[in-house]
Amino acid sequence: MPQFVFRVWKVVEIHGIVYNSRKPTEKGSVKGSDLLMKTRQFSAFLFFLAMAACQGHDCHGRAQPSANDSFQHGVLIELRGIVSPRMEMYLQRKLEQARTVQEDLLILEIDSPGGYLESSLNMAARMRDLEWARTICYVPRQALSGAAIIALGCDEIVMADHARLGDAGPIFQGEDALFRYAPEKIRSDLARQVRDLAAAKGRPPALAEAMVDKDLAVYRVTERKTGKVTYMTEHEIQDLEDPQTWIQGKLVMESRQDKFLEVNGKRAVALQLATAILPDRQALSAHYRLARPLVVLQPSGVDAAVYYLSLPVITGLLFVVGLIALFVEVSAPGIGLGGLVSGLCFTLFFWSRFLGGTAGWLEVVLFLAGLVFLAIELFVLPGFGVFGVASLLLLLASIVMAGQNHFLPESQRALDELTNTMKIVVLAGFCVMLGVGVITRYYGSIPIFRRLALQPPVETHEVLQDEQGNPLATAGDTFLQIGARGVAQSPLRPAGKGKFASHLVDVVTEGQFVERGQPVQIVQIEGNRIVVREIDQA
Repeated sequence: MPQFVFRVWKVVEIHGIVYNSRKPTEKGSVKGSDLLMKTRQFSAFLFFLAMAACQGHDCHGRAQPSANDSFQHGVLIELRGIVSPRMEMYLQRKLEQARTVQEDLLILEIDSPGGYLESSLNMAARMRDLEWARTICYVPRQALSGAAIIALGCDEIVMADHARLGDAGPIFQGEDALFRYAPEKIRSDLARQVRDLAAAKGRPPALAEAMVDKDLAVYRVTERKTGKVTYMTEHEIQDLEDPQTWIQGKLVMESRQDKFLEVNGKRAVALQLATAILPDRQALSAHYRLARPLVVLQPSGVDAAVYYLSLPVITGLLFVVGLIALFVEVSAPGIGLGGLVSGLCFTLFFWSRFLGGTAGWLEVVLFLAGLVFLAIELFVLPGFGVFGVASLLLLLASIVMAGQNHFLPESQRALDELTNTMKIVVLAGFCVMLGVGVITRYYGSIPIFRRLALQPPVETHEVLQDEQGNPLATAGDTFLQIGARGVAQSPLRPAGKGKFASHLVDVVTEGQFVERGQPVQIVQIEGNRIVVREIDQA
């Protein structure tokens, strides 16, 4: 008999005992007493119906489906691998997708050894607060550590027979590469949060706390009057208004000293953590009596792009191509191919980090500020000065911060992530320097780069030569020859203006940057193309 029916029956029985104990003292009081008894019985019957109706609703009046209810639409989201900010953002995208098709049963199929604590708590809170569907966590193999915390946020947990759930103790990796328990401050806060998660979904909070506290002993307790069974710690039992109304039973074997609570499917059902043991997805559909086939949300093209763009090799390639393209654009100013390629590479980088949960607008602002400082250094205040150093620092900071979800490393894992990111940046920087050197050396001979450079307009195909056959170039009403000296009238990057014999002509260097006002000398003439080189004044 359900507990609420048992209690209502007790109320009716008490009313009957009170009535039978009364003796009629006046004539006609028996009939009055019969009427009173019938009224009380009818009131108890109405109270019974009200209790039965309220049993399926929460304190806000919303219906609370049970495992025996049938559902129209069911959708399943797979969560596999390490719990990370990228998985958190993936779950968020899939929840929005499931909501648009108005599913009323949402199943999270979790197969994970755990991962980041912050992401686990965020995902658990999101599942706890979800109201538009009944949430089920299905564990076919394992949901340990942070994955177990996510499971506690769902309305129900169902598991395969030999699946594992629990062992959510917070640990960190020390400088000696050994794992240790997190400080007491972190464990206390985590214990409070997992207790709240369990209580919100009707699970014994003590068992949830035992998953994160290896020293917590949990006992089976039974209420004397109703026979209700639950699980509490000794402190919880002592804090009850009347501890004598509960019978303390055996210690839960999985909560022994120095053991984080971990259970299989059978034990999870016995301990009221899970509601059923189901072997596969077909059993899930049958158990919840879905009216339509279960829909499995597969990773989309966006999810695949975020995954592959986050790989170290792809990340390094984006850096190399983006920086080399930026150098080409700076060498040949204008919104050209170099600028488009560079913008595309860095847009893909930050886009993937946005959807991966490790980057925000701060990183983008820092990166754009670095580009602005770089433009000031190149076009406004030439030379390697304050703006040049600031631009490099801002660009480096934005890239490193976008590759991780923490500002300063607080654990060995975070330090390892920072180290790996720095390795990628350093290796990419070396490749960029090598690529820039090659482009600078062969800038004029590479067809695609030669087209990007600013070239003097060719007005005639006639080759001018002097009497000895040396090429000549025209500058107003005079002729220029190899060896002629002049002054860079504008910064040469590598193209620009040069002043020879009071005439301005279009010139190009061999790839080097020449500041404005520096003396230059003609070293090559090809038609109207004049190649100059800076003169060493020393």
